[in-house]
Amino acid sequence: MKTPCEFWAEEVMPNIRAKVAGILYSKGFTQARIAEHLGITQAMVSKYLAGKYKELGGELAKEVESISEEIAALIIYGARKEDVIRFLNRAFFKMFKSGILCKGYLEYIGSDDESLCKDIFSEEPSRTQVLEELNLALNGLLQDMKFLKLIPEIRSNFAYSVSNPKEKNDVAAIPGRITVVKDKLYALPPEFGASEHMAKVLIAISEMFPEVRAVLNIKYDEHIYDALKKAGFAIGFVEKKEREEDETIQLIAQEFKKRGKLDAVVDKGGFGIEPCVYLFGEDPIEVVEKVKRLESFL
Repeated sequence: MKTPCEFWAEEVMPNIRAKVAGILYSKGFTQARIAEHLGITQAMVSKYLAGKYKELGGELAKEVESISEEIAALIIYGARKEDVIRFLNRAFFKMFKSGILCKGYLEYIGSDDESLCKDIFSEEPSRTQVLEELNLALNGLLQDMKFLKLIPEIRSNFAYSVSNPKEKNDVAAIPGRITVVKDKLYALPPEFGASEHMAKVLIAISEMFPEVRAVLNIKYDEHIYDALKKAGFAIGFVEKKEREEDETIQLIAQEFKKRGKLDAVVDKGGFGIEPCVYLFGEDPIEVVEKVKRLESFL
């Protein structure tokens, strides 16, 4: 009997490596460099690029395509091998919990007994996992020198919550925010309870869209607004000039209620309030991807 882990290693991972190899090769990476990043031989890279592997089908193939694109992006952005491995491990658990991997596994072994794997990973993500995911995305962001131009005067914070957050300590963020030291980005490791403001924002939005669990604030100006539009983001606006912090949170939440799920909310600022943009996502990796897309239009 083949186990789910064997299915992942023998069927899914070759597809992921092949897709990642194809993306990196299209970006100008040499086969030798691709082999080094993927931990395989150059001959195997050549085989993958030639299409000599068994491709997956259906919903699992679409998920593998998405995961491969994210891994390729992490490699291009300079993520450490350890961070890529952590991302892959999380992808494995996420696919099991969603049922996508389970379905592919059952087809692989010729069984229709969903009890074999359906409930193996039914628990909520651990707080450690939340910290790891946020730290992974943060590391990618800190290596992006273009992000220097997106840091507002109040500095940026990056937050990620557990599922259905209820209080500040359910949301991890950056102590002291993301700042600039000697023209380089700098941030302390994320901690739970590090940002009351970002926690309140995510808690308010989770009541309408529980899947929205990550947020990052960046600078706002007309160039950035034009880039947001060119990127095709769904945008909300906070325009009231005189308000307290809690009212700002209410106004952001109202934009979600009025316009639906948003990629960004533009806070045009007010008396004592610096204009900024809040970028939202289901996880911090998605938020970083939105930052990259925004930067491509600046």
